[in-house]
Amino acid sequence: MTQDLPLLAVQEALRKCFPVLEEQQGLWQSTLRDCQPLLASLSNLAEQLQAAQNLRFEDVPSLRAFPDLKERLKRKQLAAGDTVLDKLAEKLATLLKVRDTVSSHVERVFQIYEQHTDTVSIDAVLQRSVVSPSVADMLEWLQDIERHYRNSYPLKYLLSSIQWGELANIQSLPKAWDRISKDEQQDLVQGTSFCLFLHVSSLSLWLTSVSTREVPLPCLFVFYKSDVLCSLER
Repeated sequence: MTQDLPLLAVQEALRKCFPVLEEQQGLWQSTLRDCQPLLASLSNLAEQLQAAQNLRFEDVPSLRAFPDLKERLKRKQLAAGDTVLDKLAEKLATLLKVRDTVSSHVERVFQIYEQHTDTVSIDAVLQRSVVSPSVADMLEWLQDIERHYRNSYPLKYLLSSIQWGELANIQSLPKAWDRISKDEQQDLVQGTSFCLFLHVSSLSLWLTSVSTREVPLPCLFVFYKSDVLCSLER
């Protein structure tokens, strides 16, 4: 039984890692959803700014009595836009934190695996069953998951490159966001097309102790790589 301890250490690290990834994926998705209405608001403000810039206030009789109206309106619109930009900056910071959290947990798993490579046999790493993926499978999945967050550059670049001097670009932000999001998901499907059904009860069975018996739990961890969805189904 002693020879099983290194493998159990790796499995324990995996058991702890996947729930963290599920939690971070939920945060990632909710943050992306929060960005959409903010980008729509920013687009509307840019459209209003553009319309105000194109309007000759002096040619409108009812506005001639307010010579500074155009400038005051511009300041108000820019202030509202800056508020939205601050919120988007917070969302970007959240996305970057998710990326870093995922990377650190995946790195920790691989550190533990590398510590035991001399004592864990290849056969043990590759062994899988109808209810349990192999350690090799799960390590590969972790690499793909971590790579996804690390390579989600277009979304982060779009958020960090917004400038008020480019009103036309700001107006097109919602469409650009949708396009990049869809392209990112499509690249993910083309790069690695898989659907992981990881039975947490069997995984926790491997990892709680070296002498535990199988006790099914009504819990299934699902990671859909096609649409980058992590959820717990009960």
